[in-house]
Amino acid sequence: MRIWKFGNDVDTDVIIPGKYLVYYDPKELAKHAFEGTRNDFAREVQPGDIIVAGRNFGSGSSREHAPLALKGAGVQYIVAESFARIFFRNAINIGLLPLVCADTSAITDGAQGELDPLKSELVIDGHIYTLEPLPAFVRDIVNAGGLVEFARNAELGLQCTVSHP
Repeated sequence: MRIWKFGNDVDTDVIIPGKYLVYYDPKELAKHAFEGTRNDFAREVQPGDIIVAGRNFGSGSSREHAPLALKGAGVQYIVAESFARIFFRNAINIGLLPLVCADTSAITDGAQGELDPLKSELVIDGHIYTLEPLPAFVRDIVNAGGLVEFARNAELGLQCTVSHP
């Protein structure tokens, strides 16, 4: 999976510019992800790619559009040193897994990596980056496709698993 590296304080207006907040379709939002700041992202991102960032990823507005745009683009995981709390929760709520890594400074843009959420590890060029583990119920929410689907499954009595693709 390709690593898309970003710095500190990436706010939601950078992830999806405000003029696109009239859309709620993840695929439509994905066409405009990082527009004006990193135009190659929307053109080149592939399903399963990983975003890696520094501190305070997703600061700004509380709208779900930013994580929806990333999910619509096929991003599977976001790894950052820290997240804005509302973005962190919104990502989980829409079925996108945010993971905390103490230090992402040595990770480079364009590197190839593999992430194992059950082991809480990101492996890039043989180097293992340890991620903060998330509780099983959070992984269950993400695996269900988000909070609405998780609640719908619970209402139907369906079992959730703790694995994540």
